[in-house]
Amino acid sequence: MNIIFLVIVGAVAGYLATRIMRVEAGLLPTIGIGIAGALIGGLVLQLALAVLGILAGLIGAVLGALLLIWLYRTYWVRRR
Repeated sequence: MNIIFLVIVGAVAGYLATRIMRVEAGLLPTIGIGIAGALIGGLVLQLALAVLGILAGLIGAVLGALLLIWLYRTYWVRRR
């Protein structure tokens, strides 16, 4: 089950990445790119969270607050 899930997620991630970067690749290279990207991204994120610890939570909270302020200014203030 985990391998099937990894292939599906890899295919979707690889497809999105190749479209964003405008790379023409076949099905197998696209899946490979997605799986490798997931592994690299997971390791980098895990390392960043380990190093940043609580600071990562603060950064996430600030980004969330910025998003809410932007939504407030964009949709609430304009309606008045």
